[in-house]
Amino acid sequence: MTPEVRATYRVQLHRGFDFDDAAAIVPYLARLGISHLYCSPYLEARPGSTHGYDVVDQRRVNDELGGGAAHERLVTALADHGMGHILDVVPNHMAVTHRANRWWWDVLRNGPKSHYADYFDIDWDPPESKHRRVVLIPVLGDHYGKVLEAGDLRLERDGDEVMVRYYEHVLPVTPSSVEDRDLDAVNGDPNLLHEVLEQQHYRLAYWRAAGEELNYRRFFSINDLAALRMDNPDVFDRVHELVLEMVRDGRLHGLRIDHIDGLRDPQGYLEQLRAWAPGAYIVVEKILEPGEELPTTWPVEGTTGYDFLNQVTGLFIDPAAEEPLTGIYEGFVGETCDPEVLKHDKKLLLMETELAADIERLTELFATICESDRHLRDFTRRELRDALRETIAYFPVYRTYLSAAGQRKTEQDIAYVDAAIDLVAKHRPDLDHQLLSSLRDILLLDKGDAVSTELALRFQQTTGPVMAKGVEDTVLYVHNRLVALNEVGGDPTTFGLAPERFHALAEKSQRQWPLGMLATSTHDTKRSEDVRARLVLLTEIPDQWGAAVTGWCQMNERYRSDDRPDRNTEYLLYQTLVGAWPLDVERACAYMEKAVREAKQHTSWTDPHPAYESALRAFVEGILADDRFTTALSAFAQPLVRPGALNSLAQLLIKLTAPGVPDIYQGTESWDLSLVDPDNRRPVDHRGLEEMLGRLESGGAAEAMDRWEEGAPKLFVTKRALDLRSRLPHAFGPESSYKALHARGPEADRVVAFARGGEVVTVVARLQMSPGTWEDTSLTLPRGTWRDAFTQGSWQGTVGLEDLWRAWPLALLVRTSGTEEASGD
Repeated sequence: MTPEVRATYRVQLHRGFDFDDAAAIVPYLARLGISHLYCSPYLEARPGSTHGYDVVDQRRVNDELGGGAAHERLVTALADHGMGHILDVVPNHMAVTHRANRWWWDVLRNGPKSHYADYFDIDWDPPESKHRRVVLIPVLGDHYGKVLEAGDLRLERDGDEVMVRYYEHVLPVTPSSVEDRDLDAVNGDPNLLHEVLEQQHYRLAYWRAAGEELNYRRFFSINDLAALRMDNPDVFDRVHELVLEMVRDGRLHGLRIDHIDGLRDPQGYLEQLRAWAPGAYIVVEKILEPGEELPTTWPVEGTTGYDFLNQVTGLFIDPAAEEPLTGIYEGFVGETCDPEVLKHDKKLLLMETELAADIERLTELFATICESDRHLRDFTRRELRDALRETIAYFPVYRTYLSAAGQRKTEQDIAYVDAAIDLVAKHRPDLDHQLLSSLRDILLLDKGDAVSTELALRFQQTTGPVMAKGVEDTVLYVHNRLVALNEVGGDPTTFGLAPERFHALAEKSQRQWPLGMLATSTHDTKRSEDVRARLVLLTEIPDQWGAAVTGWCQMNERYRSDDRPDRNTEYLLYQTLVGAWPLDVERACAYMEKAVREAKQHTSWTDPHPAYESALRAFVEGILADDRFTTALSAFAQPLVRPGALNSLAQLLIKLTAPGVPDIYQGTESWDLSLVDPDNRRPVDHRGLEEMLGRLESGGAAEAMDRWEEGAPKLFVTKRALDLRSRLPHAFGPESSYKALHARGPEADRVVAFARGGEVVTVVARLQMSPGTWEDTSLTLPRGTWRDAFTQGSWQGTVGLEDLWRAWPLALLVRTSGTEEASGD
């Protein structure tokens, strides 16, 4: 029997936490109330993988995690405890830097004639003749000629096979190119070695050439993750062979589909997947921009929950602080910042650098179309490239979802294309109206010819990576007004979410996606739920925050060197320290180094600036060794700890009881002040959590209060809410309902309350720093008698919130008698 999906627990598998380690925590998860273990990708990945998204063979489980035998032990442990199993599946790409990827190895050996040549999205016939019928391999640390003459490239024999080695990189050599050759002689003569390398089906190149000249599609801008052609039926079958076998035989019960937007036809893919796995729980990693909706035609349960994450964060933000916090930020950094302009400019930057090759591929298709049209043939490549770049830069969402047949064009798709084209026309009047009009027709599949269709479909696969790299991996590290907003799928311009809007979205979720995943922390979030829950408090005390950062800036001026770090980075650092305090110097330095490289303003991953990074590290080390500053920091942060924790508990209870399936990221069932990966992938003390759970099972709310600093309250809330979901599944499932409840009194707008299925009521507070008291604010419960799952207190009728929250700071009420009709509004 397939276990009903009630709550998931995400674990990150790697060599240090393998299948047997996961099996060892199954009894604890079952006690906690988790219904499904939700695993990171665990098919064969490249050696030493820390995350599993770098798959090299989808037809076997990862040996580094224990292999097939250990995997079976995990499956057995889950079955023995009545738990299900969800796997993160990676259909978009494969790792191609290791010979364990036999498909890619064969492509490099045999070129276009390889059986697997059309498994990968390779352009075998690009405009430049030097790249035709070869794959660009940009792994060299310098220009090819210099590397060759330095003797860093060598031929080696491994059994019957000859390979070329460049440090850790090895590539196959076509047998005919070295037939009857003395390898030592070839290695000793750069001319002979060059002659051999020129006969291969790949072209070795300086790594910096990738941005402009790479001729295969990648996962974003990562050269060693080559995109698969999932529209090829053979590729679909081979990639999903083992996964679907495990679904059919009951070892797997659900699938999380990674990067759905990378696929050529997401809906077609999902329809095919659903046909093979009709009873599986399927969610997609889909980033929804504000106002965007998941296509209701997709045969899935919903998204992985980034949309919910940003909605629930918005609940705890005071929108009145937008203007003062904007003034404080702009005054501190010394400049004004329009986030929309920033998004546009950073997307352009990525298209001019890391993703330039992707744009050139689109430009070539556009040029082919224009050349055959007498009205368009005189437009230059620069104009065509600019039209494409600007349209992508102004594109408001990750992508549209038109299919090759054109039968799935929606009003939403049309609106997004029109919005982008209109903005290009407004801001780039130098671009010809007829050119933009023709581009619009192409992108909406109104042209109908094969090349136009190809351009439209490739355009859809390009806008997503540009959005991800330009906005989420750049803008969200640059626009630092309030970094609690700078989250995956978030929008730094959306300053708060009114409870009425949250209730409307929750009601819609109950109707359309009642089993969608609800997340608050994931392996990809830029800061944990607890860090965000503390940082949103700054919106309640903008004046105090402004005074604090001004004082810290003056206090720490002596640690700056040559105006480094810049004020924007300094502002980010202060928010990070407040949100994650206490934070040790090594974690702080590691985070800040990643943040400034992602921001790409003074240094980057591709062009690191050692002097800037050294100055930044010295600044962080200096201020964290300064007792005067750390004392001031602690004095500011300490009063935020408890209200931040209350925010965390409130958003947790909302997640555990709102429409959808709550997901708990490893370790976040207790306090967790993690930052972006790899900080959020540190080892979790599951043994300690299990011991704490045992104490809470016997001690209840009083025990949780006594162990507040240890994180017991989060574990307690999680346990009690999941027990309730297990006992009353109909109150939370697709057949249930969601009804907003409204408090009365002076602090009514600080209350979030709702009923599920007429049987459960959630009541939490927001804006925890408010000076107001609860004594004159009340909530009228639906008719009947209600018992609090946390305190066992009994309630009915109109309840004063001061009384309701006296013993525990939030309430989870269960009907014990009466009807579900409300006695008041």
